[in-house]
Amino acid sequence: MEIDAVTDAAPAPTAAMLAIGDEILSGRTKDRNIGHLAGLLTLSGIDLKEVRIVADDTDSIVGALNALRGAYDFVFTSGGIGPTHDDITADAIGAAFGIPVTAHPEATERLVAYYRSRDLPYTEARQRMARTPKGASLIDNPVSVAPGFRVENVFVMAGVPSIFGAMLDNVLPTLPSGAVMKSVAVVCPFGEGDIGGPLGEIQKRHPGTAIGSYPKFDGSRYSTELVIRSRDEAAIEAARVEITAMIDGLGPRA
Repeated sequence: MEIDAVTDAAPAPTAAMLAIGDEILSGRTKDRNIGHLAGLLTLSGIDLKEVRIVADDTDSIVGALNALRGAYDFVFTSGGIGPTHDDITADAIGAAFGIPVTAHPEATERLVAYYRSRDLPYTEARQRMARTPKGASLIDNPVSVAPGFRVENVFVMAGVPSIFGAMLDNVLPTLPSGAVMKSVAVVCPFGEGDIGGPLGEIQKRHPGTAIGSYPKFDGSRYSTELVIRSRDEAAIEAARVEITAMIDGLGPRA
């Protein structure tokens, strides 16, 4: 349970993620990219505000992307830029922006050289990986060469976790960032029902923090992990002192 939002005079850049793929929605593939992106954005001082997962369906991708790119500073997509017929992300991105999709000259050059070096044919399927919306800039792929691409505030990357991570490593240093969000955890031996009221009052007195409560059950008793987040260490400490006093004031657990 997140009680409130952090208030900042200078808000951090915001981001959203759009994960694309029938295999995620079917449960066949367990997504690892969302957590990886969330962790790196937090370290970069960029607030991940929303994640959507959509099928390999053009209308679904276009609708979700257009909603996200207008609401947040950055949008990161994963999946659907490979060589097969169901890799439709490039075309969907083009449709969302109203831009034709063509073979990117530099991407083509990289892929031709890569497959030639491996003595492999540059097949029609492999050529699909060079297609981007016209005018897109490329995102380097040090793992398997086939690049991702950027259109305005949208970064389009592969779904394979190792490639997604490598592309992301090339993207994040180019983005403006904010102050890094810090956090402190406080172990509370009482359940949320015992602390909900006083914890809410503490949050009101510390608007520069976000206090989250996460219930736990060990099979016989409930407890709660309380996490205080802020970009201001002094604000975190002030809230922590009050939370500790609240816990102590409830006395020993029966």
